[in-house]
Amino acid sequence: MNSIDFTPLYRSSIGFDRLASLLDNALTTDNVSAGYPPYNIEVVDDNRYAISLALAGFEESDLDIKVEKNVLTVRGEKADSGEHRYLHQGIANRSFERKFNLADYVEVTNAELKNGLLTISLVKEIPEAMKPRSIAINQASNSVLEHQEQGSRESESKVA
Repeated sequence: MNSIDFTPLYRSSIGFDRLASLLDNALTTDNVSAGYPPYNIEVVDDNRYAISLALAGFEESDLDIKVEKNVLTVRGEKADSGEHRYLHQGIANRSFERKFNLADYVEVTNAELKNGLLTISLVKEIPEAMKPRSIAINQASNSVLEHQEQGSRESESKVA
C-alpha cells in the first residue's frame, strides 16, 4: 500500500491534522464495499447538500443513521427470512455500512426514504463568530503622544 508523508504539511500549517487523517483514511479504506449501496452526493445550494442512497427492499426499520465526530454513518441490516428459494438473486439484500466525513459546521437536517431512495439533507451553517468581519483601524490620537511627552518632561526636570 502506498503511504504519503504529511510532514511538510505539518511544518507550515496549523490545524490541518484532520485533513491529513482524512486523506490517509481515504487511501487505506477497503474498496470492496465501496460499490454497495450506490449513492449520489448533490450540491443543492451554496450551503445545502443531499446524499441519496439506492436502498431497494429496505424499510425505515432496517436503517440506522448516526452522526458522531463529524462522521455520518448509514447502516442497513436486512433480516434474511429464508422464505424464498431463488433461481437468481440480483437484488442485494445484504447488510451494509456507509460512512461520510462531514466538514465542520455541516449538520444533518432531514432523512427521507421514498421509493427505495434514502435522501439525507445536510446544511452548512457557519456561526456568526466564524464569519469574516471587518476590523476598524483606529487613528493614533495626539493625547497619547502628549502624555508620553509630559512623562519625559518630568524625568528631564528630575535629572536637572
